[in-house]
Amino acid sequence: MISPLPHLIDLNDYPVSWWNKIISLGQDIKNHPQRYTHACDGKIMATLFYEPSTRTQMSFQSAMIRLGGSIIGFDNPATSSVSKGENLKDTTKIVSNYADILIIRHPLPGAAKAAALTADCSVINAGDGGHLHPTQTLTDLLTLKEEKGRLDNLNIGLCGDLVNGRTVHSLCKALSAYSGNTFVLISTPELRLPSYIKDIITASGSRYTEVSALDEVINDLDMLYMTRIQQERFASKEEYLAQKDTYVLDLKKLKKSRSDMIVMHPMPRVDEISIEVDNDPRAIYFKQAKYGMYVRMALIMTMLENSSPTQLLKGSVHNDCHCSNPKCITNTELYLPKSFTGYGDTIECEYCDERLLLTH
Repeated sequence: MISPLPHLIDLNDYPVSWWNKIISLGQDIKNHPQRYTHACDGKIMATLFYEPSTRTQMSFQSAMIRLGGSIIGFDNPATSSVSKGENLKDTTKIVSNYADILIIRHPLPGAAKAAALTADCSVINAGDGGHLHPTQTLTDLLTLKEEKGRLDNLNIGLCGDLVNGRTVHSLCKALSAYSGNTFVLISTPELRLPSYIKDIITASGSRYTEVSALDEVINDLDMLYMTRIQQERFASKEEYLAQKDTYVLDLKKLKKSRSDMIVMHPMPRVDEISIEVDNDPRAIYFKQAKYGMYVRMALIMTMLENSSPTQLLKGSVHNDCHCSNPKCITNTELYLPKSFTGYGDTIECEYCDERLLLTH
């Protein structure tokens, strides 16, 4: 299905040249903010946050205000008609009539794509469950460009909850598109990066290694991307507690790294980075959050100026199939077309990227 509107659901739906354009514009906004104070005069942005958020929500809001626009929306579905049982389609269809651009954060993978299928304005994915987070990735790319001066030939360490970390998934997909990057995946066996992301890394010609000890690899890294163990993604509190304190970056570990390594984190932090690390010049995660505002200003402007349609569903509809991922939006919003890509007996859900083996 091709939408007549531009949307940002997955960063990989756009070419690398488009990413670089957003990053360059973000850099210009950072350096010359006064040029952009009226860029979105008269425009309205709607923010639909079905999940708690601080940085993503407020950086989008501050981005639109700094561009001269206005904001509507909710940050708690309990205060909206969602609490009365309204489905995703009706909520986004109605709200998109009131706005020029819609930002959605949702706990279920595929929700942003589902919203874009029927919305009457452009939709930006601000995080769909443990799946993707493209605007955080743009934030991370701008941060790397500003702090390291390049997006290629980097040795990138990713540590913590790699299975549930949507920021990690999006970042791996993006950085594998730049030449010479290598990935060091630091996690327990239970928290390893999903296979489909590792396949994307391999298909790009990039390399990755999987290790369990941060101490053993920290000296080789250009960038360390720390993540929290995401309690809300675990089936039980016991499973979460078993993983909770596995990886903690403290000054003792940090001293083993090179002086030019940088430490990034999508936030929020729980206890995976000691407070004592904050004052080390290698710790740039607070600066990273500010870069997020600049890149989202660039993204809002670009999406509002863009008139190119977005192809949302590229595969075939199999309404007799059901995605095997219980968290997939298609298993909650039952009206959605069950669209899958792939060939032969193995197909992949277009909403959450879950692989499914067809039975005959």
